[in-house]
Amino acid sequence: MALFKRKTVGRPGEWFFNVDNGTVEEGPQSPGKNRMGPYASREEAERALETARERTSEWEHDPRWHDRGRGPGRGPDADAGSGDG
Repeated sequence: MALFKRKTVGRPGEWFFNVDNGTVEEGPQSPGKNRMGPYASREEAERALETARERTSEWEHDPRWHDRGRGPGRGPDADAGSGDG
């Protein structure tokens, strides 16, 4: 057992979304593995999962980040600096 437990400290006005229990917290109240944020407002924190889904969808549909048709392990910058040019 640890003698000293490091307390999680946040700034006033920071909001987090707890993915473990689905609640919004002002300041980091839960372990980092269970929270998303910080967000500037309660409303942004409430939309954390929706925002993450939107960003994931954008990334999945962004042609710059698809490896299809480029060969294995080829991303958008695969040719940069390769010397194959």
